[in-house]
Amino acid sequence: MSLAPFVPSPVNVVDKMLELAELKTGETVYDLGCGDARIVIAAAKKYGAKAVGVELDKGRYQDCVRRVKEAGLDGMVKIVHSDVTQISVREADAVTLYLLESANQRLRPILERDLKPGARVVSHDFPILAWKTTRTEEVKDGGSWFNTHIIYQYKR
Repeated sequence: MSLAPFVPSPVNVVDKMLELAELKTGETVYDLGCGDARIVIAAAKKYGAKAVGVELDKGRYQDCVRRVKEAGLDGMVKIVHSDVTQISVREADAVTLYLLESANQRLRPILERDLKPGARVVSHDFPILAWKTTRTEEVKDGGSWFNTHIIYQYKR
């Protein structure tokens, strides 16, 4: 079941999300609902992070696998074809989300169960209700229909 429509995050939003994820070389980031793999590819290229993208839509999953291969990141980025509510994020140092608020609420128990102390969660535009943000940033994007984006950072 899809938890959000596919709407690619603008590049400057991806950059801010990864900045707020506070990734260090060798850490692992999960992008739940990875769409076109732009976040996991950027995380591997810019931060030297291991990255796992989870995508339910078969066509987008196949496109993500192709894009990772074309970027030469097979060893650093893994794409999983799965429902994000059916996976574990126990290995994650950081998780990125661009899902609807209702989807974030469905994922909240999984994140609370799996994430280790110090793990960061970064959500684009939709907060995780009942969690206290540790940082919130606004990102302007004149090139999209939605001009101002809000990035929420949480720490476990």
